[in-house]
Amino acid sequence: MSKEKLKEYISQIKGLDDEAAQRAQERLDSLAKPPGSLGKLEDIAKHLSGISGQIYYNSEKRCVIVMSSDNGVVEEGVSSTPQSVTLAQTINFVRGLTGVAVIAKQFDTDLIVVDVGINADVDYPGIINKKIRKSTWNLAKQHAMTYDEALQAVLIGIETAIDAVNNGYTLLGAGEMGIGNTTTSAAVLCALTGFPAEDVVGKGGGLLEDAYRHKIDVVKNAVRDHEPDPADPIDVLAKVGGFDLAAMAGVFLGGAIMRVPVVIDGFISMVAALAAARISPIAKEFMIASHASFEQGFIHAAEALGVEPCLMMSMRLGEGSGCPIMFAVIDAACGMMRDMATFAEADINDDYLDELRKGDHFTINKD
Repeated sequence: MSKEKLKEYISQIKGLDDEAAQRAQERLDSLAKPPGSLGKLEDIAKHLSGISGQIYYNSEKRCVIVMSSDNGVVEEGVSSTPQSVTLAQTINFVRGLTGVAVIAKQFDTDLIVVDVGINADVDYPGIINKKIRKSTWNLAKQHAMTYDEALQAVLIGIETAIDAVNNGYTLLGAGEMGIGNTTTSAAVLCALTGFPAEDVVGKGGGLLEDAYRHKIDVVKNAVRDHEPDPADPIDVLAKVGGFDLAAMAGVFLGGAIMRVPVVIDGFISMVAALAAARISPIAKEFMIASHASFEQGFIHAAEALGVEPCLMMSMRLGEGSGCPIMFAVIDAACGMMRDMATFAEADINDDYLDELRKGDHFTINKD
């Protein structure tokens, strides 16, 4: 039943509105500036029009959806941080004390915090209980979860995103909390792309060299032993993923279903976005990358997905912390599109640009 429900949701995802994107490009070309001079802000504005079908996008109400879950692989010593921090930080999200919480406050962003598998009994105001069970299993010894549990996690993410949009949110971000989830993310990335573990496993919150080498072996051996099927992303998530990662993939799918942009955070979020795009390739068209994570696997995941981050900040916190910062960049794109004067409105004759608009006459070619 869950598999059929996922198929039903996926069937609702349709591509970008090319006509609206073209109208947006025409407005961008008419604004009083050299063609393309606002770079990625123009790309974002056009992208938002393709997503929404509207020239002017309203980015005022936004949230980061944070999926929290524990990962059984921490038994292998792949993290320097104790598992108890997953619960503590999940509570601190709603208390407003974490990195993403304080950054979100600065940029008028709400947090939606969901427990999909914390290894504890959680009863705290503001935390949504969607617990599948307490923690995944240790992927070094067995599959992380069952196939049905992976489906359940993806559906939780989809429905959380749908509920958020139905509650008026027009910008979503995908964040997480789960000690050990850089290990699961690296394993999923290896399984989906074939990249060797040595190229995608990072040190997460910090690891001594012996522990780091062991983390690489854990990922390499899990992918080899469990043989996740890259043609079936749910199988990959079930065998070597995490509840948080699978639910985040669902958030990206839910945003696409509702035709609302979803911002990618760092490494874990990027791998979840890649998994979502492997489930529904069209979903990629509704994603916007924020910052380039310091984790070494990030660039491989971004290249596999085919997206380019806008911000270079050497961040590696996770939690969704890059999303509110990117929301501010999106605000700038929306403000430009809505409020900047056209040449006509500014009383400027733009005939001098006729020849320049026929090609790229701004880039210096040094070949």
